Amino acid sequence: MNAALANASGPDFSKNDGLICAVAQDAATGEVLMVAWMNAEAYAETARTGRAVYYSRSRGKLWRKGEESGHVQVVRAIYVDCDADSVLLKVEQVGAACHEGYRSCFFREATPAGLKVVAERLVDPAHVYRSK
Repeated sequence: MNAALANASGPDFSKNDGLICAVAQDAATGEVLMVAWMNAEAYAETARTGRAVYYSRSRGKLWRKGEESGHVQVVRAIYVDCDADSVLLKVEQVGAACHEGYRSCFFREATPAGLKVVAERLVDPAHVYRSK
């Protein structure tokens, strides 16, 4: 990530209680890995450090991707949408993106028979995350 990006005008955090939607996409393959939320502080830290940082609504604090699992997202590029209220992060994913141990959070396909798991689990979450 370059230093100029951290100082550039970015998204509009005046909407949606200061949160914007952030989509993480594999920079090499284009696979969508996950969707999360960012506040201005998470965006600024992401731009400054080149590591994905999100805002956890359930915990009410910043969530540095990989802080427990080691499965970080190295940010290769940040794109801001036309309304400036969502971002696309093109990332290099280290390990599983999903807290359930899958490469992508989108590991289930909706079928007429219901949800079907269509991906292989990379890691066992019980071995990756500390007990809460």
